[in-house]
Amino acid sequence: MSMGKVLVCDDDKNISELLRLYLEKEGYEVAIAGDGTQAIAKFNAESPDMVLLDIMMPGLDGWQVCREIRKKSSCPIIMITAKGETFDKVLGLELGADDYVVKPFDNKEIIARIKAVMRRTGKNAAEGDVKEVRYDKLIVNMTKYELKVDGKTVDTPPKELELLYHLASNPNRVYTRDQLLDEVWGFEYYGDSRTVDVHIKRLREKLERVSDQWSLKTVWGVGYKFEVKE
Repeated sequence: MSMGKVLVCDDDKNISELLRLYLEKEGYEVAIAGDGTQAIAKFNAESPDMVLLDIMMPGLDGWQVCREIRKKSSCPIIMITAKGETFDKVLGLELGADDYVVKPFDNKEIIARIKAVMRRTGKNAAEGDVKEVRYDKLIVNMTKYELKVDGKTVDTPPKELELLYHLASNPNRVYTRDQLLDEVWGFEYYGDSRTVDVHIKRLREKLERVSDQWSLKTVWGVGYKFEVKE
């Protein structure tokens, strides 16, 4: 039984084939693209469950490919960068990536992150075991990985949904950025606190002025909370 399909987008054939070897050994189906244009074509043709996306590719770069995928899909994207500067990481998250790894990376780390995302997408959720929170004009369903705002389904990347669910499940509780990194991203994530800020910003764009009964609040000098009026 397949664990899911992963699209590997990297112009370095050695890296692509090594990732294919590791992923197929773990039970994943693998498709490979060697440049940005091919990456978009393969994404449309293969409908993968996960994309590993190198930033520095000929033709369209990883940023452009990420942008194009996000126009039509919330498929999880892990960016692969050789740079590692905070700017690159934040930009990738701004464009809709869910995570990133920096070259040179450990293949076990990549596998662990892919498995974590696959678990979070609810493929193996038991029937009847519904994880959901509801507020005025807001439904966050983690079994279907679905966000409904004012009755309409809003396409949302997995990590944004997990962050919103975590906050909304604990209304009026204040979380520091480090707590959110630990509890939402988990031990496998090696990020900085600006990652949380980026995701909160993107959620606010989706949720702004939807209801006067709840809001995503910044607690200055501390962190964030999902504030619900008593």
